[in-house]
Amino acid sequence: MLLVFDFDGTLVDSIHDLSESASDLSEEYGGRRLDDATVTMMVGEGAHTLVERILAQAGAADSQPCALSRFLEIYDRRMLDHTIPYAGTIETLTAVSRSHGLAMLTNKPEQATRRIMSHTGLDRFFHDCVFGDGPLPRKPNPEGLRWLMERQGVSASQTWLIGDSDVDIATARAAGVQPCVARYGFGFRRIDPTALRDDDVIIDRPADLLTRLPA
Repeated sequence: MLLVFDFDGTLVDSIHDLSESASDLSEEYGGRRLDDATVTMMVGEGAHTLVERILAQAGAADSQPCALSRFLEIYDRRMLDHTIPYAGTIETLTAVSRSHGLAMLTNKPEQATRRIMSHTGLDRFFHDCVFGDGPLPRKPNPEGLRWLMERQGVSASQTWLIGDSDVDIATARAAGVQPCVARYGFGFRRIDPTALRDDDVIIDRPADLLTRLPA
């Protein structure tokens, strides 16, 4: 069985560093600083989309070709200030890795993700990864998820996608895999409750995964 994990809001709590970086960029374009709740509603679909939303919030012109690279430069300085794995994440991954395949599917750029993975020790769990700036389309397009399933030789019925956002749920549904919703993640507040189904698995902490997986 394959367990595919989202990154931000599922494995790591990164919202404050993202928020501070978004605020720095917003101020540079004449906008205000943004709180964590505001930025939470902007993230999940990749850095390019996040920057577009920051600029819109700041009232900046639509075309700002240097804004994305500037945001990544700011975030590169801030990304390790507060970002840590959610409590129990390392222990849970250690346990499930003994009997399940693991993979990561994130819309976050590869360089930033790998740096945080290395800093937090998460890199040892994930060899198969799909990032937001790679050749495959970003979530909710299911191609990245299907590539991971093919890579590990499993079917949709043998795969769970663990994530905290509406984007993750949509991706799981598009690929026909089991959604496992991380209610503890900051992206959960973006989910319309009516989008959840009775057979969706919901966990309130990483360790809950251990009791929800089929025997």
